[in-house]
Amino acid sequence: MSTGFGIVGTGMIAHFHAKAIQAMPDGRVVGCFNQNADKANAFAQEYGCQAYSTLDELLADPQVGIVTICTPSGAHRDPAIAAAKAGRHVIVEKPLEISLQRCDDIINACEQHGVKLCTIFPSRFSPANLALKDAIDAGRFGRLTLGDTYVKWWRTQEYYDGGGWRGTWALDGGGAFMNQAIHNVDLLCWLMGDVSEIAGFTSTLAHERIEVEDVGVACLKFANGAIGVMEATTAAWPGLLKKTEIHGSRGTVIIEQDSVLRWEFADEQITDAEIRSKLGVSSVSSGGASDPKAISFVGHQLQLQDFVESIQAGRSAKVDGAEGRRSVEIILAIYEAAKTGQSQKMPR
Repeated sequence: MSTGFGIVGTGMIAHFHAKAIQAMPDGRVVGCFNQNADKANAFAQEYGCQAYSTLDELLADPQVGIVTICTPSGAHRDPAIAAAKAGRHVIVEKPLEISLQRCDDIINACEQHGVKLCTIFPSRFSPANLALKDAIDAGRFGRLTLGDTYVKWWRTQEYYDGGGWRGTWALDGGGAFMNQAIHNVDLLCWLMGDVSEIAGFTSTLAHERIEVEDVGVACLKFANGAIGVMEATTAAWPGLLKKTEIHGSRGTVIIEQDSVLRWEFADEQITDAEIRSKLGVSSVSSGGASDPKAISFVGHQLQLQDFVESIQAGRSAKVDGAEGRRSVEIILAIYEAAKTGQSQKMPR
């Protein structure tokens, strides 16, 4: 099967997918589709691919073996299912979808038609986070005690007003947690393991004309006995770099954006100094803290490369559909806890 890519939806995030694909060895953007023909044509001209007038025409192109879904969050399901039915492997930008049923519809369609599925979470592929994951798996923290993550970003009112789907339950599926902090929700649970119970508070404090939260806090109990906190906001001017903190009885690691701020273990190893030197504080961009376009496509590139390799090797992608579903499940539990004032048992 061809490993040429077709892109569905040509908004902001589609440009990061296209750049990531073109940076891959033998990466090819074959075609694109947008219901707005002018936007599709402009995108096709920029990336040297074919603009199709219908999704079916894109899926019929034999050069398209992989379809990446870059539509608004609540419009992922239908094109993903159509791609699976056409026998194309499927990549879905986060979140996988905005409800568990819609997530399951995508997962089931890909399984039924024998195609692979992955959800975009590029933070898992950064060297600092990979090193942290290895340290946890090696037991270097002793007993895990606390796992916290913070996404304190800023978005202008114009950001929400500029896109008809942003800030709506129907197409955004939520606010600061579902749209922005979902990367760190996924990251924290990948590092700390399954969540057993969640309590949460959300509010809309700094923006108008949006239905969803621009600030939220959640407290978590993990299945391994550790506890943790997640903070998410688009109402913290001027926007701070995202941060993850992992603590245990034998170690502490703090990562800001993709740089190691602290890497300290009771049992020092020879590789620790190298990690602190190579992955320590560096000059980084804002990472989307105040500008959603100020992110790197390198994480996408690494994840898309893994997906191509998973197809060639006949294995699951490192972030498959089930992994993508998990963060949605957690965020929906946060919303339910905030709505009812009752902590939520997991899984739901």
